[in-house]
Amino acid sequence: MGNASYTGSVSSGIPNIHGLGLYQPGHVGVYVGNGMAVDARGDDYGVCYESAYSHNWTIYFKVPGVSYPTSGWEKFNGDYYYYENGQYLSDTSKTIDGTTYYFSSSGASSKTPSDTSSKSNSSSASSSSSSSSSSSSKTLRNGSQGEKVEKLQQRLYDLGYYNGAIDGDFGNQTEKAFMLFQEAMGLTADGIAGSDVEYLYSDNAVKYENSSLKKKSFDLASTSAQANEETDNKDEKTNEEINFQKGDNDEKIVDIQERLTDLEYYEGDLDGSFGTQTETAVKTFQGANGITQSGVIDDFTYNMMFSEEAVKNPIDKLNSAKTEEKAEKAEAQATKPSSPVAVSNTEVALQTNELSSKALAGVADNLGFQYNSNATNFQFILWLAIMIVVMLLSFIVVYAIEKKRRKNKAEKHFHRYV
Repeated sequence: MGNASYTGSVSSGIPNIHGLGLYQPGHVGVYVGNGMAVDARGDDYGVCYESAYSHNWTIYFKVPGVSYPTSGWEKFNGDYYYYENGQYLSDTSKTIDGTTYYFSSSGASSKTPSDTSSKSNSSSASSSSSSSSSSSSKTLRNGSQGEKVEKLQQRLYDLGYYNGAIDGDFGNQTEKAFMLFQEAMGLTADGIAGSDVEYLYSDNAVKYENSSLKKKSFDLASTSAQANEETDNKDEKTNEEINFQKGDNDEKIVDIQERLTDLEYYEGDLDGSFGTQTETAVKTFQGANGITQSGVIDDFTYNMMFSEEAVKNPIDKLNSAKTEEKAEKAEAQATKPSSPVAVSNTEVALQTNELSSKALAGVADNLGFQYNSNATNFQFILWLAIMIVVMLLSFIVVYAIEKKRRKNKAEKHFHRYV
C-alpha cells in the first residue's frame, strides 16, 4: 500500500474500479465492485464476501503490479462493464457504436457488446474516424509499438524512471514508468502519452532522483530493484529491514520480547534470543492482530507490535477471569455450611461417645468397682467385659453412621453429573 500510486479514504466513497486493494490496520481485502469486498480472515472465518463499508476498511489503493482498466469494455465475473476515465459507468445509459447500453447501479451492462473494442460515439462517423486516426498518430499507450515508443522508453530511461528493454513495445512496464513520470510532474497519471508527452522531452523534465516522490514504485521489475538497491545503499542505517525468526539473536529482539511482555504474550527471559517461547508469543500476537501467523517478525508485524493499535493478549485475560472464577467458587464452597446429613451424623457420633462414657461410668458406680487392692477378680472381669461390649457397640454405631454418610455423598455426586 505504501508503494501504491493511487490511494484514498474509504469514508469518502470507493471509486468504480474492480480489484482495488482495501486496508485496515493488520488486514487487507479486495474491492470487487458494487460496494462489495472479499477478504480472507483465517481458519475460523475463511474467505468472507460482504459490504465494503461494514468491515471498517480505512483506505483503498491500486495494487502495484496490477494493470487497471482505464477505458473501453471489461468483462468481470460474467458481466460486461464500460470504463471511462479510469472508472466503470453505473446508473446511466450510453450509446456506443450505434447501440445504446444501460448500466445498472452495479455497473453491469444490460447487453453483451458485439465488439468489446468499441468506444463511445462522438459527433459523426467521419469526424470520429478522422479524430481517432489523428489522435492515434500522436498518442502512445499500452499496446503501441514503433520508433516513437522506443524513443519514449529511452527518454524515460535517461530520466531514471525506466530500466526495461528499449524494444519499441509499449507494455505494462513502460506504462507504469510513464505514470511515475506524470506523477512527478504533477500531471494526470493515466499512463497515456498524449499531449503531455511534450513535458517528457522538455528541458524542465524532472529526473526521478530530483523528484519529490518518496520511492513510490510501480513494480517495475529491474527499475524497482535498482531503485531499492540505490536507496538501501544510501540509507542503510535508517531503512534497515526488520526480519527476525527462530534461531536469531539480536539486541532488537530484547525490545520485541519486552513489548510482547507488556502486551501479555510473553513470560520468558529478555535475553535477545529468538527461541520457541518467543516464536509462540509472536504467532499468538499475529493471530490476535489479524496477521498471518508465520512466527516471523517482519516490517509489518514489527510496526503493528509497537503501534497504538496493537491488541493485548485476549487469552490471558480469559484465563485470568477463569482463575478468579474458580477462586471465588472455592471460597464459596469453603464457607458453605455442612449438609444436614453430615451435621446429623456428627451429632449422632458425639452422642454415642457421650452415652458410652456415661454407661461405663454407670457400670463402674453400680458395681462399686475401685481399682485397688480390694477389687475381686470377678468384679474386674465383669467390668472389663461390659466395657468391651459398650466399646464394640459404639464402634458399630459410628461405622454405620460413616457408611451412610459416604453413601449419601456418592449418590449426590452421581445425580449431579447425571
